[in-house]
Amino acid sequence: MRLLRHMRTRASLKIASVIQPGRRWKVVAAVVFALVCSLSPVDADEHDHTYTDKEEVVLWMNTVGPYHNRQETYKYFSLPFCAGSQKTISHYHETLGEALQGVELEFSGLQIKFKEEVMQSTYCEIELDKAKRDAFVYAIKNHYWYQMYIDDLPIWGIVGEADENGEEHYLWTYKKLEIGFNGNRIVDVNLTSEGKVRLVPNTRIPMSYSVKWKKSDVKFEDRFDKYLDPSFFQHRIHWFSIFNSFMMVIFLVGLVSMILMRTLRKDYARYSKEEEMDDMDRDLGDEYGWKQVHGDVFRPSSHPLIFSSLIGSGCQIFSVSLIVIIVAMVEDLYTERGSMLSTAIFVYAATSPVNGYFGGSLYAKQGGRRWIKQMFIGAFMIPAMVCGTAFFINFIAIYYHASRAIPFGTMVAVCCICFFVILPLNLVGTILGRNLSGQPNFPCRVNAVPRPIPEKKWFMEPAVIVCLGGILPFGSIFIEMYFIFTSFWAYKIYYVYGFMMLVLVILCIVTVCVTIVCTYFLLNAEDYRWQWTSFLSAASTAVYVYMYSFYYYFFKTKMYGLFQTSFYFGYMAVFSTALGIMCGAVGYMGTSAFVRKIYTNVKID
Repeated sequence: MRLLRHMRTRASLKIASVIQPGRRWKVVAAVVFALVCSLSPVDADEHDHTYTDKEEVVLWMNTVGPYHNRQETYKYFSLPFCAGSQKTISHYHETLGEALQGVELEFSGLQIKFKEEVMQSTYCEIELDKAKRDAFVYAIKNHYWYQMYIDDLPIWGIVGEADENGEEHYLWTYKKLEIGFNGNRIVDVNLTSEGKVRLVPNTRIPMSYSVKWKKSDVKFEDRFDKYLDPSFFQHRIHWFSIFNSFMMVIFLVGLVSMILMRTLRKDYARYSKEEEMDDMDRDLGDEYGWKQVHGDVFRPSSHPLIFSSLIGSGCQIFSVSLIVIIVAMVEDLYTERGSMLSTAIFVYAATSPVNGYFGGSLYAKQGGRRWIKQMFIGAFMIPAMVCGTAFFINFIAIYYHASRAIPFGTMVAVCCICFFVILPLNLVGTILGRNLSGQPNFPCRVNAVPRPIPEKKWFMEPAVIVCLGGILPFGSIFIEMYFIFTSFWAYKIYYVYGFMMLVLVILCIVTVCVTIVCTYFLLNAEDYRWQWTSFLSAASTAVYVYMYSFYYYFFKTKMYGLFQTSFYFGYMAVFSTALGIMCGAVGYMGTSAFVRKIYTNVKID
């Protein structure tokens, strides 16, 4: 098994893994192979995690960077550290997720053999000139930490520290490794940094290490448990938030059932009574309500091409979220380096027919004829948004010489996935959608001339409904957003995917209930523009999530600098937009079923 980036150290260290995009890229000839192999998680890294006595154990150096800026990381040897005398071993990205997340492993050069203890010994010396001293001083002032791997287990250490006055700076020069084993497998690794040496220019600083082996009762399958933080993720506040959201769902479902069913029953009774009147009495009667717009309620939405593409993309995002959460609950993806991102990319590509089916069928129902253009827009809407943001941030990463700079070969691989996997599957889904469910079988006939929309109170305007529609869905998930943000932007690893599944279900139910209520009030005001209103009122949840990300940035983190800030707000915008498109699609699909149902059960002349 392979370790994921979101790893946390022991409570004394309080630091996690930072897996950053690498710069090493394979030749274009290997891209096809990468497309086939790199998306699927692998079962082992360089070996099968079993050792014989005195077999070589590799210590990989990954990245180094400031503690408060988790994504701002650099190659370990970008600082003037020295390596051991062992022959260099190359490491290649084994999954696309590894390359995108910046796993950039470099061989430490230290000689470590299974169950063979090493007393403190010097493995190299740093000739400290003024430039090297300034580099170390800058790193110490900014609280730089580094990450290493042994048998896919992460280790973290601090570069150095300053005195109380901040005038003298010291470098930790002694790596004291303690490795636990159970049978022929490594199950635990700990690092203690010692040997504090003051940084003085034009001196030689010896770097040393030692290795101590100890027998452990930890099972190999449980060796990642120490990186989890049950006291944080399973805190009673987390349970209370789930309970609170669940009660909100019960309240909303009951409210919708009681009010709408009771109101609709009265509406049906009133409309049935009107059917019994003669034409003169009906003309003198006071007709109002949602029945009056039956000839326009199924009129195609404005900009049907964009609308259907958004609905198709939202259905695909929902499918990806559901499948990835289920896989994470079953497989414990946090134990494998880059596997969560690899799985998400693989599932997104595999679910492209979902996008084509729902987007293509909706576009056909609304009478669209440029279905090829709609298919292209639906297929590339989300990839273009993600790749465009990544491309912008990549310029900043290159300027900073950060390990987050995405390699050219990885860019080619992602483009190949879009053109040779996502697009063809989207085409298949579009053809199926147009042929299987593309007929406009509406329960009411659409009038040739649109009905004029009467004036209504300000709070019934679509713009007001859109702004208010996302408050309750956001209220049902904002506590969970804190835990998700903390796991990604801080040093925690998210592993309670059962909570996430519950929150996803709650979010969908709340969103559908809210959009149904909003749509009913809109139709009752004889405004038939419900398609975009239902979508945007649900999608406005994303606006509140993005606003919450500002609060989280300024009050819950200590991030700083152009690179980290642009990375944070760039990818938070991508996350919020994707969440909004998913909520909008879920809200529209639920509202569409509701609208069809109420107009099917009423007699229309």
